[in-house]
Order: sequence, then structure tokens, then C-alpha cells
Amino acid sequence: MENQSIYAVKVPLVNPNEPVALLASLHVSNGQKISKGDVLCTLETTKSVLDMVAERAGYIVGLTVNAGENVGAGNDLCFIAPSPDVKPETLVKPPKQPTSDAIEGLPSGLRITHPALNLAKENQLDLTQFPIGPLVTEAVVQAAIVEAILVKTKDMVVPSDPHAVIIYGSGGHGKTLVDLIRQTDNYRIAGFIDDNRHKGETVMEIPVLGGVEVLPELASQGIRQAVNAVGGIGNIQSRIQVFERLSLAGFTFPILVHPTAFVEPSARLSPGVQIFAHAYVGSEAKIGMGVIVNTGAVVSHDCQIADYANISPGAMLAGEVTVGEATLIGMGATINLQVKIGNGVRIGNGATLKSNVPDSGIVRAGTVWPEK
Repeated sequence: MENQSIYAVKVPLVNPNEPVALLASLHVSNGQKISKGDVLCTLETTKSVLDMVAERAGYIVGLTVNAGENVGAGNDLCFIAPSPDVKPETLVKPPKQPTSDAIEGLPSGLRITHPALNLAKENQLDLTQFPIGPLVTEAVVQAAIVEAILVKTKDMVVPSDPHAVIIYGSGGHGKTLVDLIRQTDNYRIAGFIDDNRHKGETVMEIPVLGGVEVLPELASQGIRQAVNAVGGIGNIQSRIQVFERLSLAGFTFPILVHPTAFVEPSARLSPGVQIFAHAYVGSEAKIGMGVIVNTGAVVSHDCQIADYANISPGAMLAGEVTVGEATLIGMGATINLQVKIGNGVRIGNGATLKSNVPDSGIVRAGTVWPEK
């Protein structure tokens, strides 16, 4: 064997704008002997498909992910070892967690990551509310923040400002929404909410007001409308979680339609729908909660688009197409008449669909479905 050392196979950054990729297919299993150049897996983003190949020969060990899951760039996919008997637990030692002896004021036995602890302290959360035993992560702390927001705002009676709106997320999607909102002239953007930026920063001359912790203060000022600018391309759950977080805090979601888009009068749009420039929504189409119909997309007559679906730029849906919840239709995709697409489906860029796609199905970019 060309190298006797244990080699970590890292997930590459397939697309600079998408830190998470879909593990579309997995071609190896634990204990399998491989040769240099063998295909390990296929990764897919909205813009790219990549076959990962082995850079050396050996045996696959430490594989813990399955096809259909999302994987983050820089994470370990698996390891290539000189023997199939290498135990996964010997490959990577988990980071040592802070203990009550190491951090003053930490309840005895509480296991919490440093980022989660910092977030809890910033929001003045009572650490005794967290469970002893399981590792407390940032996601757990965020959930506790939202629960605290709900308690603070449930009895609040403040006249709402019908023109004020906040934008949750200040990335590329958020910037596009700024221009859309400014052109409609229906709302005043009070600021961005972004958990990854510092309060006081500005984006497109709009201030960052803080993270989720400032929602009660904004509600007390009568701001009760929010726009979700987390696109969730790599992980749609991140977009859904933002809607849930804002809903719990008492915010509602305006429907946004770019002035150059055209929506037929008989079409029905749900809260949180975003229709971008030059898009078209046809007669008696039904568009669900939080759906994105992006630039130049066509949703023809009688289409039914379920909640949180994302129709990418230039996609074309013929009449009576059904799209399931949290499904992504890639750029320039073509969906034929009466095709039914399930929940959680990913349709690659430029694909053509001639037949139905089941739940969690994957149609690769540039291909024709069904594949022959």
C-alpha cells in the first residue's frame, strides 16, 4: 500500500456560495477496500455536481453519513486506513467540553459548547434551565431564546406600524429583497436581524439591529412584520426555522411582489411569498407559505406550490404542475404539464421533468427525468 498512515477524507467546498452539499449518492461502505481513483460519493449543490474520488488506496473506516443527507464543507466524510480493523473512535478525539470546575458559575455536570455558553450569557439566560448530560449547543440555546421571546411578548399590546418591516438575514438574498421592497414603496425597512453580524453594522445603508434576542424590543416598538431572507438553498430547514422563530415572536409575513413581476388576479399567494423581477404566476395558481418564485421564473396556470418551495431563476413550470413542500427547483429547469413533484425534492439546474418525482427524489442538473 502506498501510504500506511490514516487519511481523513474531507468534504470539499463544491460551491463557494453553498457551504453545505447534498450527499446525492454513496459508493462505499465501512470496511470496503478501495483503490486510488475510486469514486467515493457524489455531492450536489444547486449549481454543481461533483464525484469525490479516493486519493489513495486502503480501507474505508469511520463513515457515519448516509446518502440523502447534507454534509458541510470541511467536515470528515470518512477515513482511509491501512486496515479495516481501525476503530472510528480512535481516529478523531471529540473536543473536550468545559466543565463546572473550569468555568465559574456553570452548573455541576452541565456540558455546553463555548459558543453556546457565550450566547446564553449574552442573552442573560438561566443556565440551570438546560439539561444535565446531553451536550448543549448553539441550536439548543437559540431555541431557549425563542421560548423566552414568546413569554415576553404574549401579553404585549402595542399598536403595530403597518409600514415597518425587518429583514431576517443580510446576505445576498437579503440585499435583493432590500431593492425589491424599496421599489414597491409599501414598507419602511427598520433594519436587519442577523445572528452572524454585529449590532450597528450597516448593509446597503440599513443598520443591523442585532440577532434573535432583539425581537421583543422591536415588537414593543410596534414592528410586527418580518421578511425571511434566509434562502436555505443548502439546508432548507434553516429557512423554515427562521419562519418558526419569527412566528413564535409574534411577527407576520408580508407578501412581496416585484413591480416587474406579473401575478394573475385569480392566483392565490400565501403569507411570506416572494415573487422576484420578471417572474410570472398564472391563473388560479396556488402558492404556499414562504415560497420563493425567483427572477424570470414561470409558474403557469393551476400550479400548486406547497410551503417553503424554492423556484430558482429561469425555471419554467407548465400548467397543473404540483410541487411538494420544501422542494427546490433549480435554475432553468423545465417541468412538463401535470407533473407531480414530491416533498423535499431537489431538481438540478437545466433539468427536464417529463414524469412524476417521488418524495426526497433527486434529478441531476442537465438531465431528463425519468432517466433511461
